[in-house]
Amino acid sequence: MTGSPARATLAPARPEAPAQGLLQVHGLRLAFGGLQALDGVSFAVPAGKVSSLIGPNGAGKTTLFNAVSGLLRLDSGTVSFDGHALHSLAPERITALGLVRTFQIARGFPMLTVFEHLMLYGQQQPGESFWQALLGTRAARARENELAGRAWDMARQLRLDQVIDNRVTALSGGQKKLLEIGRALMARPRMILFDEPAAGVNPTLAESIGDHLQAIARGGVTVLIIEHDMALIGRISEHVIVMALGQTLAEGSFEDVRNNPAVQDAYFGVRR
Repeated sequence: MTGSPARATLAPARPEAPAQGLLQVHGLRLAFGGLQALDGVSFAVPAGKVSSLIGPNGAGKTTLFNAVSGLLRLDSGTVSFDGHALHSLAPERITALGLVRTFQIARGFPMLTVFEHLMLYGQQQPGESFWQALLGTRAARARENELAGRAWDMARQLRLDQVIDNRVTALSGGQKKLLEIGRALMARPRMILFDEPAAGVNPTLAESIGDHLQAIARGGVTVLIIEHDMALIGRISEHVIVMALGQTLAEGSFEDVRNNPAVQDAYFGVRR
């Protein structure tokens, strides 16, 4: 491991009015053969808040995340992040602009430790340059020490410091979810797309993950989550977007969408 760690901080609409949010999607369409996965999705995500994207299975939520983050190429429509058009950019260019995403199934490199995963996602690493890595320049060493300090601090705040030397394959499902949060934050994002961050974890950890997401937003990072835990959504979300059948069904506060008859029919399956 590298040096003594320095302290760091954990964190750092309607279709007709897309300019209301940091992230704006308008008229997104994407088909897989005869299946229309996205069918004109439009919404905006307000900056500096926790927003949630909900809907029944098959609504197109993860497909939308994949399209916004550059993993899938849209058939039509536009995606804008703080005025930058994203819909023709590669994933690494989108990440460089400050938009980062996590995955529903936590991913990682089996041979790397928790510490190495966190270090890997640090940005602006001069050591990635062939010549600076070969020569071991002062700038490369200083940046590596800085990232090491941030990685240690991130592990402590996410309670992963006790397993920081463990390979990712040795982690529990909940610890992998926490590592996903840490890796995203190491990239110094302006916005994070979380795909079911609390899925499959026990209620106590789900509560803790919700607290982390709120802390991230308080630190100035915009958060959009896909989640099926309605209790968690109701507790932490300031804005909720509902999708069904590849379309935007409703937007508003949690109470607004929960009481929306169309949402009750499409998502909850019954009107209250």
